Amino acid sequence: MPFVKVYIHFVWSTKNRVEFLDSSSLRKQVWQHISDNAKEKGIYIDFINGYNDHCHCLVYLSIDQTIQKIMQLIKGESSFWINKQGLTKQKFEWQDEYFAVSVSESILDKVRDYIKNQEEHHKHKTFQQEYDEFISKYNFQKFKD
Repeated sequence: MPFVKVYIHFVWSTKNRVEFLDSSSLRKQVWQHISDNAKEKGIYIDFINGYNDHCHCLVYLSIDQTIQKIMQLIKGESSFWINKQGLTKQKFEWQDEYFAVSVSESILDKVRDYIKNQEEHHKHKTFQQEYDEFISKYNFQKFKD
C-alpha cells in the first residue's frame, strides 16, 4: 500500500469576479456545503474560506485524485447547488481558471491562518492584488494554447 501525503492550496473566483458571496452568512453556508459535498465524494478539505468573489480551499489529496477532477467536482456541484437553492439574485458561476499550489506540511498552520483570515485580509487588499501576488510569488505564466 502506498503512503502519500500531498496538500494543495486551491484558489478560485466567481465568474467575472462578481461579488455573489456578499454576506458572511451566505459564505458560511456555501463553504459548509462545499465541505459536506466534498466529504461525500471522498475529497478531504482541511480548511475552506474566502471572501465576496473567491474561495480558498486547502485539500489533502488521496492517491487516486487529480487536481483537475477535484476542481471539477467542487466547483461544478457547488455552483449547481447555489443556483438550485436560489442563493443569489442572478445565475451563479465560478470562473474556469484557478490556482493550485502544493503546501509543505511545515507551513500548514500558516496556510490555514491565511485562509481563515480572508475577511480581515481583504479589508486591506483586493482579490486582484492577491491574484497578482500569487502569479508573482509562484512564478505562474500564462501559456498560449
